[in-house]
Amino acid sequence: MVIRRGSVIGMTKTWAKELGKYGIRVNAVAPGFIKTEMTDSLPQKVQETMMNKSPLNDFGTVEDVANGYAFLASDEARFITGAILSIDGGLVI
Repeated sequence: MVIRRGSVIGMTKTWAKELGKYGIRVNAVAPGFIKTEMTDSLPQKVQETMMNKSPLNDFGTVEDVANGYAFLASDEARFITGAILSIDGGLVI
């Protein structure tokens, strides 16, 4: 099953509106190119092309993504709902 980014964004915002009255926050994380065993197996040229698409010219790490989830689950994010946290090095700006 393929879920499109736009679908996830719409679902996140709808659920945030519907569930907020119950004190439930709904957010989504949208990672970009993340350094994993899968990306390590790509040819060097492909890796360079992917990195050059990001303003930061780098891959994210699994820790970068985990930190985003940890933040959204923390008390510091208590008033955030319906947000899409892009952890993509600026890829979609």
